Order: sequence, then structure tokens, then C-alpha cells
Amino acid sequence: MATTLAIGVGSSSKFSIALGKKNEEEAKTYLGNGIFLLVVIGIVIALCTLLFINPLLNLCGATKESYSYAYDYLKITAFGFPFMMFSSGISNLIRADGSPNYAMKCIVVGAILNIILDPIFIFVFDMGIKGAAYATVIGQIVSGIISFKYLSQFKIVKFERKYIKSSFKITSNIFKLGMSPFITQMSIMIVQIVLNNTVSYYGALSKYGSDIPLACVGIITKINTILIMISIGIADGSRPILGYNFGAKRYERVIETYKKDFLYVTIVSVIFFLSFQIFPRKITSIFGSGSPEYFEFCEKYLRIFMFMTFINGLQPITGTFFISIGKAFKGAFTGLTKQIIFLLPLIIFLPKIYGIDGILYAGPIADFLTFIVVIILVTNEIKNLRFIQNNNYIPN
Repeated sequence: MATTLAIGVGSSSKFSIALGKKNEEEAKTYLGNGIFLLVVIGIVIALCTLLFINPLLNLCGATKESYSYAYDYLKITAFGFPFMMFSSGISNLIRADGSPNYAMKCIVVGAILNIILDPIFIFVFDMGIKGAAYATVIGQIVSGIISFKYLSQFKIVKFERKYIKSSFKITSNIFKLGMSPFITQMSIMIVQIVLNNTVSYYGALSKYGSDIPLACVGIITKINTILIMISIGIADGSRPILGYNFGAKRYERVIETYKKDFLYVTIVSVIFFLSFQIFPRKITSIFGSGSPEYFEFCEKYLRIFMFMTFINGLQPITGTFFISIGKAFKGAFTGLTKQIIFLLPLIIFLPKIYGIDGILYAGPIADFLTFIVVIILVTNEIKNLRFIQNNNYIPN
């Protein structure tokens, strides 16, 4: 997913900027390179996963109880990686081409199919975890096919197969702008690996044991992913608008779009914050029953670790903002702030002092520090854009 976002976001951002400059040839080049990279790298990642499945599972903190399930699931879902990467990555370019509804259909149809097939394969056919894996792959394949069909339907520029090729210069430009979401997603993965191993270790030293904290962290990570995906969705929806208007030097519209993004993600984040604080038991109960200790830790984790949820949407929209206006370094730095610069050190060192509770308090501290840094960065950038607009200055 990290690689998918890097390619999809990087190529679509350059695509939109090129369209804003009325340079269709450049737009076609980024479109073709993006497609090439998604297909080739998707196949490579699937093969690497299958070759190194055992060390990958060990690295990610699989316990004796969960190992066989994780192995069966990953061994099957790896075959769907190329289709998942293609549909998720190309959806960014489809949105940039002015077809957000089709881009949504590419993802939603596969997801709904997955949801429908899950209970059928798991319970009706009694396939267990393997059934869930097959449902996932089938959904990804269908999404990939629907996405592929759009290649002949590009509206703003005509898709031509001759542009499906690799160019070092174009590829480097794509990854420069795609580095922020790549870093963000990779950071989430790294932190999740460290978090899994940390909660297992310190959980074993507490009354909860190792498996309860590990299960709770997995569940609440999925819940938080819903908020993050909504924030990313809002940001992705505005990326073509930001890129096109920046390319056309209409900076006031760029600023206005960011302000609307900020408003929307704040509203959503506050709703999630209130839900986490008021209904922690009801939320975690959706995922099944458990012991009193299980619900005690889940409620505690949800209330404390996610306490600063109401400001969590700022980082993804700001990272996208910087990428869309071609500020690759600021976008990449924004992607590093929460997970790597703040959260990772905190979840390593705080438990040494406070035990498993130290992990819980690492979350809100990292969120608050990230908020301060991101606010400073985006405020300065908006001031810079207004200066350029008012003084007719041509930026580099």
C-alpha cells in the first residue's frame, strides 16, 4: 500500500500540475509511467512476499496462537497484491482525469464483493481464514478489472500504450512527490510492528497477558484506519483541484481548497473523538466478545491512546497539500512527523518507565506534537503563497 500510494499520488499530482500548465504530452508521460510502475512493482512485491513469508510473519510479531492463521491468510492474499496495487493506484489518476465516481466504483465494488463473500466462504463453505483470504483476492481482482477498463475512457488526455514505459527521470519525479504518503504508510507499518512486539512483551508482564493487548491493538488500529481513510479520501478528492490551480497559478483557490479540507476533516475527527470517549465498550464489542480484562484494556486503550483523535486529520491533508503543489520535501517531512519522529521513540522508551500504560500515553503525546509541527509548516506555506499571489512573484 505504501508503494501504491507513492506511485498513485506522485503520478496523479504531476499529471494534474501538467494539465494546469496545459502540457498534455507531459501529462500522458506521467500517466503511462504510473501504470507501468504499478503493474511491475505489484508483481515483484507479490513474489517477494511469497518467497519470504515466514520471516515476514515473525517480523510482524505473529504469536504461536496466530501464526497459522496469518500464514494461511497471507499466502493467499499475496496473489491479489498486483490487482490491489493497480486498482488503488490508478484510481488516483482516474480522479485527476475528472472521474471521481468511476474511481470510487473501482474500489467500492471490490470491497462490497469482499464483504458479501466473507461470510459465505467462512461459514457456509466452512473455509475459515482461508475463505476470508479468497474473498479478499476475488474482490481485488474484480476491482483491478474495472480499473483496467477505464484506460480506454480517459477524457482529458487520450491514453496511448506507447507511454507505458519506464523513464528514470519521470520515475524519480513520481517518487519525489509520492514520498510523503509512502513514508506515512511505511511509518505506520514500522510502528505497528514495534507496537505489536512491545505490547506483547509488556502485556506479558501485566495482568492482561500478551494476547489481550495484541488483539486490542489490532482492533483499534482497524477502527482508527477508518478515520485515517476518510481523511485521506478528503485529501485525495482535493488533490486534482490543488494541483491544477497551482499549475495555473491560482493560489487563492489553492488556499481556499486547503481550508475546506481542514474544516471537513476536523468535523469528522471530532465525531470520532466523541465516539471513542463515550462508547468505547460498544465500539469494541462490534468485533466480538471477550473476557472482562479484554474489554477493560480495549476501553482504556481507546480512550487514552486515541485521546487526541480530534486533531488527527490534519497530517494527511497537509501532506497531500504539499505534494499537490510540488513541495516534495515538506510533504515527506510531514509524513515522518507522527509515526517516526514522535510515536516510535515514545512507544519504545515510555514503557520502560510506566510499563504497558506508557504505550497508551505515547499516542496522544505524539498526536499533539505532530499537530504543532504541521500547523507551523502549513501556516508558513500559506503565507508564502499569498505573498506570491500579491506580488506576482514566480516561484522556482
